[in-house]
Amino acid sequence: MPQQVKVTIIGSGYVGLVAAACFAELGHQVCCVDKDTQKIDGLRAGQIPIHEASLPELLNRHRGTNLTFTHDIREATREADVIFVAVGTPQSSSGSADLSYIDAVASEIARSVSGYKVIVEKSTVPVFTSDWIGRVLMRNGVPRSGFDVASNPEFLREGTAVNDFLVPDRIVVGGDSERAIEWLRRLYEPLTSGEYYSRPNALFSAQHRIKHAPPLLITSTKAAELIKHASNAFLAMKISFINNVANVCEAAGADVDEVAAGMGLDARIGSRFLTPGIGYGGSCFPKDVAAFRYVSEQLGVNFDLLREVEAVNQKQQENFVRKVASALWTLRGKRIGVLGLAFKGGTDDIRDSPAISIVQSLLQKGCEITAFDPAASERARQMLPPASNMRYAADAYAAAENADALMILTDWDVFASLDLGRLRRLLHHPIILDGRNLFDPDVMAAACFDYLSVGRPPVYAATAESAYASGPHRAADKQSPIGEMVAPLVLQSGPSSR
Repeated sequence: MPQQVKVTIIGSGYVGLVAAACFAELGHQVCCVDKDTQKIDGLRAGQIPIHEASLPELLNRHRGTNLTFTHDIREATREADVIFVAVGTPQSSSGSADLSYIDAVASEIARSVSGYKVIVEKSTVPVFTSDWIGRVLMRNGVPRSGFDVASNPEFLREGTAVNDFLVPDRIVVGGDSERAIEWLRRLYEPLTSGEYYSRPNALFSAQHRIKHAPPLLITSTKAAELIKHASNAFLAMKISFINNVANVCEAAGADVDEVAAGMGLDARIGSRFLTPGIGYGGSCFPKDVAAFRYVSEQLGVNFDLLREVEAVNQKQQENFVRKVASALWTLRGKRIGVLGLAFKGGTDDIRDSPAISIVQSLLQKGCEITAFDPAASERARQMLPPASNMRYAADAYAAAENADALMILTDWDVFASLDLGRLRRLLHHPIILDGRNLFDPDVMAAACFDYLSVGRPPVYAATAESAYASGPHRAADKQSPIGEMVAPLVLQSGPSSR
């Protein structure tokens, strides 16, 4: 059994809580710290503040043994070998990352520690943050020999974060001291040696028989800081690229799914993140793209490409609202059912959610919205201002009942398996606008829906049989009054997204 490491994680948010549970699962002694006493009391009592697969199982398994919770940072850091900083770095008005929480934590650590500590950036931070943490520690009286600062960026996807931590593509450790790197090697040894996967009670031992242990990449601290921002910016760029391709496909009458399949078969490109939709969101991509662009500009590097990534993402949501308007002619007073409020399926996170943005826009235009999300409805209630034209349904079918149209805005698997016949009977008009391309247009044609998705030819119930008899490459039915309205909109969507 690898040697146990005493770990303190400051911050019990999304990253901190997942990391704490997973390090405990690897066999280390973990203390998770947060100044929010109510949150800590809830965690001690078994309450799970976020929706994340497998996290409740890990917390229940290790709470009170390998995993403890406290609001006392001094107590938590005093005996720790490694201290992870996992507090928020929200986006400021300039687009830069707000590092005030990092600064406050570094000052608090300096007043608490005695003896050598490895302080690790787990939050996503811009390059040079490690240098500033070191300066803060020394300004507060910690001798340079008493600490090292390292960077260990997280690559966790919400909804699959526990799996991503325990079965990672790679583990990046950035450090400028062999002593610090050695502590982090020891911390991740159960994964890098493959030992964890052979344990009889390992969470993913049965589901994930990996042939090779995940690689451990050792870099400088600055390189590790840049890897995280560069990775997220690249993935966001890939999403914006396929969304612009989808706009071209709509204008040309082609199917973006076929185009994406052809692109994805190229090993240099790959198929992941080539799924068109209403844009990216969440707590990472919007913030990290802006922060990477900002720090590049501060270093004198023009990175206008990232401005285009942001612009395309915003335009994609605006295009979808226009698509709703094209399907319904007028929006004021129209009843619209909404499926999905989280920024993606598998999570209750609504931060920078495209779904929320689209709902807000339609509310402002006078629509009546009835929404359902399997996990995020309560968070949406807290975020969206109370309004007489905004209601929340108990399930997907209740959201669809008597609606003039149904929108799918989040890619929850449960939405893809809905009873289409029941939906059609419940809807006032059989119109579905699918912002996540969850359904096959052929299936929707057979079910007699007006079906508009992203980057694919529209389907209209009145002429579905004749339109689909001609094969897989359908153009919009020119006889449909809705089709006549959609055509000029689609032709405009490509150039306007650039």
